[in-house]
Amino acid sequence: MLDHQLSSRLQSKSVKQSIISSIARDFNLTPILAEAYFTQISDYFLHHAEVNLNAGQMHYLAVDENEPAGKPLALCKKVSVKLTLHKPEEDLAVYKKSGLRGLRHHKIIRITNEAIDQGGVLSYEDIAFILTSSVVTIKRDISQMRRKGIILPSRGWRHEMGRGQTHKTQILELYLSGYQFSDIERRTHHSETAIKRYIQDFSRVVLLHKKGFSIDQIRISTGFSHRLISEYLKLLKQHTKSAQLRRILQSPKKRRS
Repeated sequence: MLDHQLSSRLQSKSVKQSIISSIARDFNLTPILAEAYFTQISDYFLHHAEVNLNAGQMHYLAVDENEPAGKPLALCKKVSVKLTLHKPEEDLAVYKKSGLRGLRHHKIIRITNEAIDQGGVLSYEDIAFILTSSVVTIKRDISQMRRKGIILPSRGWRHEMGRGQTHKTQILELYLSGYQFSDIERRTHHSETAIKRYIQDFSRVVLLHKKGFSIDQIRISTGFSHRLISEYLKLLKQHTKSAQLRRILQSPKKRRS
């Protein structure tokens, strides 16, 4: 009994319990509700602040890649991403070969793809701020790279392209047309990790559609936008004879067998 009382008293003096008590007192909450608030807030801090960085990297809050273009930034879900600003040996080699503009292009490709690998997307303003450049310069750089066929997923580009395809759909188009991962990586400058995630997301939509789910039901189930789901279903119709699509449709059968 004495040990239990001592344990309880020591526990009440912990930093965690001190914060919970303050929350309960300041917001007039029961201890249980105060602890629930503490746990939730702690999770937010762990997700957004506990980011292990290497030399030359920075932590940045990017808009979630599934947020639609045009939605106010204040209402958009954000994700924490690690971005590499400097890779001395690699960057120096690019600078010697292609000059300052070439180095800037190289860094734009690197940070936009690092962001998308972690589920985020950078705006023109984000890129300009990170690289200490102007929005006009970044827009010009990205326009030049896209004319060369380099697909760069930026929030500004999604807004400008209106009803055109998203970068995800363009990459899936290559995959369903029979291109190998190495070819898609080279053409789009996206990592294999990002490409595989797009394929996985596409597979979810296709399989739910095959089960008879409506677009609204798929949207609720996956969290994807109505527009993205519609694009994926359009791809499905266009590539009914694709060998890659057959593999996607056969994969659930293999898991059941």
